[in-house]
Amino acid sequence: MSTRVRDLPTPALIVDADLLAANIATMAAALPGARLRPHVKAHKCTSLARLQATAGHHSFTCATIRECEGMAAAGLGQDLLLGNEVLDARRLGALADQGARVTLAVDSDATIEAAAAGGVREVLIDVNVGLPRCGCAPDDAGRLAGLARSRGLAVRGVMGYEGHVVGLEDAAERERQCRASMELLLAAHADVGGELVSAGGTGTYAINTWANELQAGSYALMDVAYGRLGLPFHQAVFVLATVISASPEWAVADAGLKTMGMDRGKPELDGAPVWFCSDEHTSFKPPRAVGEQVRLVPGHVDPTLAYHERVYLVSEDEVVDMWPVDLRGW
Repeated sequence: MSTRVRDLPTPALIVDADLLAANIATMAAALPGARLRPHVKAHKCTSLARLQATAGHHSFTCATIRECEGMAAAGLGQDLLLGNEVLDARRLGALADQGARVTLAVDSDATIEAAAAGGVREVLIDVNVGLPRCGCAPDDAGRLAGLARSRGLAVRGVMGYEGHVVGLEDAAERERQCRASMELLLAAHADVGGELVSAGGTGTYAINTWANELQAGSYALMDVAYGRLGLPFHQAVFVLATVISASPEWAVADAGLKTMGMDRGKPELDGAPVWFCSDEHTSFKPPRAVGEQVRLVPGHVDPTLAYHERVYLVSEDEVVDMWPVDLRGW
């Protein structure tokens, strides 16, 4: 007997299988093959990564060592980039010894030494292109590349994330700032060399023509924040909740802060403005009947997936599969 969506215990994370497939196909047409290095931090699910690989994307970006390990264990370790600095790279060196190709982002003498000591063989020089996060000064990239090579590391090129740009709602401003960021990255690449200029995200996938590989990830599932940009991707992931209380002017569903990423704003619900979320509740108007199910659109997809142990793949009102969110943790 098939499981119906209405029979799922809530809160539950559901993904529309048809919309997910459409999103993957749209991105594969725009950035085929090696032009896209999908970022698995957006979904943390090897089953979804397999769909991306089936669409022609065989290199992946990871945010944690755990993600690299899980991808390799799933047979998806052909070309993994850990786009994050670490100071203990021994687990990555072990993956390389087992046959996975693992490239590590480095941005300092200390992270280069950690890569060499941990048995990593390949690195990218991570360059600060305007986001105040990781990354070396562009004019220090060449020196760091020389240090890495002196420690026996192969330098594949540079990476730089224009994360301060990808969510800008003004398309012209997004393009202008993306260009400025990539000019910094290309200047660093001229000093570093290597075959890769790696950058980008869902918000700049069609704008960033300077990088030769893009690290978009959220496009597969989408969220409220990216949904405001007019991109050709569908909202495919929802937090399924049940109305557990109703008053004359509002209703309360059984999904709250512990089920959805809220750092980019409140979730959305079609036809019903969301007032606020608390630990276990979302309050919205107008009221709906107690027992009715609603589908909340998360404000930020990445942490939302990390809050859940499993995702239910659905087609219309039928549950067609269940995937573990198996890349959670560190």
